[in-house]
Amino acid sequence: MIHEHPYVVVPFVLLIGALLLFRTLGVLGVRSLRSWKLAARYALATMFVFTSASHFTGTRADLVRMVPDVLPYPELLVTVTGVLELLGAVGLLRPATARYAGLGLALLLVAMFPANVVASQEGLVVAGTVATPLWFRFFVQVVFISMLLWATSAMSYRRSDTGPTKTGPKPR
Repeated sequence: MIHEHPYVVVPFVLLIGALLLFRTLGVLGVRSLRSWKLAARYALATMFVFTSASHFTGTRADLVRMVPDVLPYPELLVTVTGVLELLGAVGLLRPATARYAGLGLALLLVAMFPANVVASQEGLVVAGTVATPLWFRFFVQVVFISMLLWATSAMSYRRSDTGPTKTGPKPR
């Protein structure tokens, strides 16, 4: 059964829901989620674990069809991008690697965008839903990339990663 709801982008809905959940937990006292940036990193990691899983489940064939014809080995590319999404999700959760994971995932989203162009132009069905119109998918990608870069932007962390600390010259 094909659903005609192309403006419901499941990863986006998951990201927003996870962000609100993690931020609420932060307000309720979970120290590791007390800032918007930390809650966003956890929400992004949740989203990328979800999208990574789609590279290895029933959606895999849909993703393989999305790979532009000019690229060789579409099945391998879907596998590699799925693994990179999972590694990036793990990297977002570690203060030492969060910045690199954010940059890497942002670049990965840019590299994978041509697959969204193919899906939109060819009217592919992805996970039972007609592909998202290109202008809307572009908007969603910009949101994902902006959130990744913001959530992993330069900040220092305490050893416990309970939140950002002020940077600048050390007091004398």
